[in-house]
Amino acid sequence: MNTGALRKSVLVTGGARGIGAGIVAALKDTCDVMVHYNTTLPSHADCVQGDLTDSETPARLIAATVARFGRLDAVVHNAGDISVSALADYTPEAYRAMFDVNLFAAQGLLAAALPHFERGAAMVNISSVNAVLPPKGAALYGASKAALDLWTRGAAKELGPEGIRINAVAPGAIDVPDAGRDEAHKQAFVDMTALGRMGTPADIAGAVAFLLSDAAAFITGEVLTVSGGYRL
Repeated sequence: MNTGALRKSVLVTGGARGIGAGIVAALKDTCDVMVHYNTTLPSHADCVQGDLTDSETPARLIAATVARFGRLDAVVHNAGDISVSALADYTPEAYRAMFDVNLFAAQGLLAAALPHFERGAAMVNISSVNAVLPPKGAALYGASKAALDLWTRGAAKELGPEGIRINAVAPGAIDVPDAGRDEAHKQAFVDMTALGRMGTPADIAGAVAFLLSDAAAFITGEVLTVSGGYRL
């Protein structure tokens, strides 16, 4: 990401495991990275705990990053929540928490970051192919990611004149240990993916690093699908 002598300062939410840990690994050699976590303590030295269903957490994470590094150049909102259930089993509390993390935390993070962002700053949100390919049993999860996509475009349009870029990455089926998928489930995803394999956290991390880099200086308001051709 960093093309000059100055290391950029980045906050990565949900950076302790899975895709988030892959993003941290891709950025840590060239950037100063603050890792947010909720329940899983990361091995990364600079980290801050917080529950993103609490509306005060986003501002606290931004403040911790600025206090540690003296600046803030980018935010990667990777933390996510999913509630899987039939529509008849609707649980208001679970779905409210899911929207708090997937959508409203993005707004809270950006609002708190803006006083520290300078021209050239960027935000990348981790969305999902489920924003346009609704998952069975997780309709509101897909809706929360679709809302995040629209919010990303709206924020990009509003902040473009200030030279601040807002984009998203939409992963397909990613193979992470804590997903709880058996081999048959994984094979089903492989069979639906044009490249014939599931993705890895590194696949998503590469896209995030690109969108944060100067090579993507003229890209904003985009949702980059990184799925290997899932369900083409």
